Amino acid sequence: MKFSHVCLESLAVALPDEVWTSAAIEERLQPLYERLKLPVGRLELMTGIRERRMWPAGTRPSAASAAAGRAVLARSTLRADQVELFIHAAVSRDMLEPATASFAHRLIGLPGTAQILDVSNACLGFLNALTLAGAMIESGQIRVAMVVAGENGRPLVEETIRTLNSGSLNRHEIKPYFANLTIGSGAVGAIVCHASMLAGRGHRLLGGVARAATEFSDLCQGDTHGAEALAMQTDSERLLVAGVGLARETWSTFTNENGSGFDRFICHQVGSAHRRKLYESLGLDLARDFSTFEHLGNTGSVALPATLATAADTGAVRPGDRVALLGIGSGLNCLMLALEW
Repeated sequence: MKFSHVCLESLAVALPDEVWTSAAIEERLQPLYERLKLPVGRLELMTGIRERRMWPAGTRPSAASAAAGRAVLARSTLRADQVELFIHAAVSRDMLEPATASFAHRLIGLPGTAQILDVSNACLGFLNALTLAGAMIESGQIRVAMVVAGENGRPLVEETIRTLNSGSLNRHEIKPYFANLTIGSGAVGAIVCHASMLAGRGHRLLGGVARAATEFSDLCQGDTHGAEALAMQTDSERLLVAGVGLARETWSTFTNENGSGFDRFICHQVGSAHRRKLYESLGLDLARDFSTFEHLGNTGSVALPATLATAADTGAVRPGDRVALLGIGSGLNCLMLALEW
C-alpha cells in the first residue's frame, strides 16, 4: 500500500494513574510462588517489565478512548466538527453491541456527521485503522479522521491472579497464563488528515505492507470469562518463533517497497525477549529502537502508537526522521508502516 497525501497530524496518550509493579503482582501471587517454589523476581527478569498501569475498577474502554480523543484534540490544529471518520481500534470493547465507538464518540463530543465504527485485530487494530482512514483520505471520501484505542488490562490480570492462586495448576500448566501478567492499560488517539489541511508538511504516512499467517491463530486466544472478567492463554514460545518468522517475511517485502534507511524503529511492546529476537532476526540496530514496555507493559493495540507518541514527545523521533512501525499481533498478523516525521 502507498500513500501520497496522508498525514498523521497529531498523536496523544492518556495513561491511568494506578501503577502495578511486577514485584507487587508477585506479592499477590505468593500462594502460587510458595506452593510451586518459584523464584521471586522472575516476572521482571524474564520480561524486562518493571511496572504497568491500570484504570480504576469499572472503567469502560470507551472512557479510556474518549480521554485519548480529548487529549489529541487539545494538541490538534483541527476542530472536532471537522472529523468525518471516528474509529475505536482496541482489543477492549464495552460490549458486543453497539460499537464502543458510539460511546466514545458521544463522550468526546464529535459531530453526528462523522461515520463511526470499531476495528478489532488484536494488537494491530490501531495500525489497521490508520491504513483504513488513510485509504479513505487518499481516495477523497474524507479529509479528517480520528483513531483512538483504550485498553483495559485490569480484568484480565485480576482473573489471571485468581486462577493462578486457585491451587490446582502445576509448573507446566501455569505457562499459558504467564503472558497475561505483562498486560497493562492505556489509551492513545491520532488525528489523520489530507496533507492539504495542514499549513506545514506534517508527519507523512508513506506506505506499508501486511501479511497474515492464520495457521497460528490458536497460539494466543482470549475471551470474556463471566461478569467483568477476561481470560487468555498463550503459547508464548511458539508465538515468539512464529511471530518473528512472519515479521521476517513481511520485512523483506516492506523494505523492497519502502527502502531500508530508517532512523528509528518502533515495534509492538511485548517485552525484552521479543524485542531482542525480532531485531536479531531482521538484522536491525537495537540502538535505533525506542521502547516503553519497561514501565507500561504490553498495552495491546495502544502499545505501538503510544510508544511512537512518547518517542516524539521526548525528542527520540525528530522532524525529518524516517520511522518504521513494526506491528505484530496474534492471529497471526503483521503490519509494517513507514512514516516520515
